[in-house]
Amino acid sequence: MANDGLADSVIRAHQATWIDEAVFLAFLLLAFVGLTPFAVPPPTLNPMASGLNTTGAGDLARQICYLVVFAAIVLGAFRNRGLRALSTVPILLVLLLAWCVLSATWAGEPGVAVRRAGLAVILVASVMLSVETIGAERSLALWRWVLVGVMIVNFVSIPLIPQARHLPGEADPSLVGDWRGLYDHKNIAGSVTAMTTIIFLFTPHLSSGLFRKLRDWTIVAAAIAFTVMTRSKSSLGLMVIALAMGAVYRWAWKRELDRTIVVVAGLVLVVVVTAFLVADQGAITRFFEDPDDLTGRTAIWQAEIAYIHDHPLFGAGFGTFADTGGLSPLHNYVGNGWVSEVSHGHNGYLQLLVTIGAIGFVLAIASLIVTPTIVFWERDGDLDMKALLFALFVFLVLHNFMESDFFEGDGVTWVGFLLMLAMLYSPGRRGEMQ
Repeated sequence: MANDGLADSVIRAHQATWIDEAVFLAFLLLAFVGLTPFAVPPPTLNPMASGLNTTGAGDLARQICYLVVFAAIVLGAFRNRGLRALSTVPILLVLLLAWCVLSATWAGEPGVAVRRAGLAVILVASVMLSVETIGAERSLALWRWVLVGVMIVNFVSIPLIPQARHLPGEADPSLVGDWRGLYDHKNIAGSVTAMTTIIFLFTPHLSSGLFRKLRDWTIVAAAIAFTVMTRSKSSLGLMVIALAMGAVYRWAWKRELDRTIVVVAGLVLVVVVTAFLVADQGAITRFFEDPDDLTGRTAIWQAEIAYIHDHPLFGAGFGTFADTGGLSPLHNYVGNGWVSEVSHGHNGYLQLLVTIGAIGFVLAIASLIVTPTIVFWERDGDLDMKALLFALFVFLVLHNFMESDFFEGDGVTWVGFLLMLAMLYSPGRRGEMQ
């Protein structure tokens, strides 16, 4: 029964202690701040390789911190729920993680695949268990204030810390002057402030009191301003789309008729766009044939597609795309020397196909896209909270067409996606935002 699930969630939230919340807060700080804020990546030969490695791969101190936090989260979850805590992670996501680990058996560098798959397991379990232990509403409140803290630090750092902007000498001169705050690339900073905007723009509906609503609107304005100053075009554009979709969801899902109208209109739009693309295939072909389009992304996409064509089912092995030098799956598919420095494939869907093949890709789409969509389709639960989560879902799903977020180490957008997923699956999604 739905009411039984909600009551069970409330009981678990009451059972959670300040220690559980402190551990979750430590996890959020580790993911969204890290151990080396304001660190500048070394210069590289290719602008697409610079500043986008957020996996923490090879960082022993970071790995130890995640293991310690994970152990504390597991202890708290088992203290509150016992063996039932094992059912927190959805079965499709479990199967996907198992496939990622299994892919190490055919990876060119099995050790790398195992370590990175292990980090993926730790991150997924940490988020799912934490949100289940302390409740979706409290998890969202803590995440909100971590994002606010990050934004305040980012603003303060701009006039005080030179590394808070992209400095002269960047491989891509167009980046110079762009704001990045405590992160090593403006695209990462832009995605974080875009998520901040989405969350605080929707939570006034969940917050009570005029002061809290005004406070949230002020935070929204500041987050938008910082996103603009990062000049992260993908985050800015997708943020607007996500906000619009979240607003439509909140309005349309109140009544069955409105929902039907929106879905039909959406299908018509898809048909029109598809017809336009089919009619203008020449322009699309020319676009993808120019390797300089989209700051070099098309060159990487062409190489990924060629690799997928030759290795359709199993892929190269989880986590082997970046930082593997000559063992990179694209090593023989890109003619210039910067392939060994590529940090990710700038398309989460293509990168999944490259690393875990069509079998893993189907599991990923089923667990990360299809299943959440089914939950969003249902007209149950708290509509305000679901609208917020839907806006985040739209932003992160679309963001993966331009960047590789899915299973990208402990990247902030991947952690954000997991938090959205865990809150969506939590039986109780409503509470007062503090």
